[in-house]
Amino acid sequence: MSHLPRMISIGDVSAPEAPTDLPTTGVDVAFLSELALKAAYTTTQFSTEWAAQRLRLSTPLLAELLEALRKEQLLEALGASGPLGYRYTISHHGRKRAERLFEISGYVGPAPVSLESYRAMIEWQSAHNPEVTPENVASAISELVLPDEAAQLAGLAISSGRSLFISGPPGNGKTVLARLLHNALRGDMWIPHCLVVDNSIIRVFDQQCHELADFSAPQPWTIDQRWVRIRRPLIVVGGELTIDALDLSYSPGLRYYEAPMHIKSNGGNLLIDDFGRQRVDPHQLLNRWIIPLEFQIDYLTLHTGQKIVVPFRQMVIFATNLDPADVTDPAFLRRMGYRLYLVKPSPERYAEIFKRYAARSGAAADPSLIGRVLERYRSEGRELRGCEPRDLIERAKDICRFRSQPLELNDEVLDVAWNGYFGHTQPTG
Repeated sequence: MSHLPRMISIGDVSAPEAPTDLPTTGVDVAFLSELALKAAYTTTQFSTEWAAQRLRLSTPLLAELLEALRKEQLLEALGASGPLGYRYTISHHGRKRAERLFEISGYVGPAPVSLESYRAMIEWQSAHNPEVTPENVASAISELVLPDEAAQLAGLAISSGRSLFISGPPGNGKTVLARLLHNALRGDMWIPHCLVVDNSIIRVFDQQCHELADFSAPQPWTIDQRWVRIRRPLIVVGGELTIDALDLSYSPGLRYYEAPMHIKSNGGNLLIDDFGRQRVDPHQLLNRWIIPLEFQIDYLTLHTGQKIVVPFRQMVIFATNLDPADVTDPAFLRRMGYRLYLVKPSPERYAEIFKRYAARSGAAADPSLIGRVLERYRSEGRELRGCEPRDLIERAKDICRFRSQPLELNDEVLDVAWNGYFGHTQPTG
């Protein structure tokens, strides 16, 4: 039996249809009743419509839940409110029951969907995502000046959805490329506010990580409001990543779970930046990723010890400037979809990067001026880095702004920018 919500068409968008009765929510009715009672506890008086908005269920479904709570003498009806609802207040008996419920879980908010529905929805959307074309990739990374082979490998990775391991010396665009590749993904997606496993809530939608899509329906309650339409996510983690962050985070105070970042990135991209510099041994992280990368599922653990299976359906990008031999092993690299080594730019590519960034900044970059910059690299024995045209021009902007003059790229301004960026100490080679 499929757990995929019934999908309906709203214009050219497929959306989960609102449940028509309590059993079709896929969630235990007793759990929904308890959630409604906890919501009632948070206010002095409320209407059926208020509770429907709070739980993201239709007014008829909330009317059924609230009437059952009234019959149990957990709520008191105060009078009619609109054509379908009533005004309520929580009773003394209901207050005592709610307090006991809060000791189990402090969650109050949109009703959850089942884990099975979430898994089915992620799989369905993964199969129906718009294809990524070479034109999408070219547009997404157009601001970069990359070797043809690097651009092709990056495009193959994002179009296939396979993982990508980017390495190479610092300052040559690994992080920028990883972020820009996300722009090649098209389409939006649905994720739930939260999941329920037995009586445990796992929060998935996160306003800090997810961007709401521009979407409105002429009759919003035809859509299951427990689901949120978002842009396909890009989640970036760096040196702050710990091994504990890869599992469910349980709050003893709130008494519910926060989904880990790789679950929040399902359907989009997950960038592990500065890989090898996390607060955990890189090989320990690698071992944690082996099963998810190969089988597209992950196992998470509730604080009770119960294991649950969740989808792992995103493009994972690892970016590092460390030697891959120091932070990986063959078993891990075998599971990488693609590997890309970003080399330092050639003088010709450096000149093109400099020219393009100058143009975007509203300044002209005379080829002879760029030639003198390149000569200074040679005379000081410095390696070219792809980020440095941007960095030098940004400092030129600082200088001209400080002098209250328009941006101008000339030898004198770039000399000040150079010394401010590199310092006067000569490198050893």
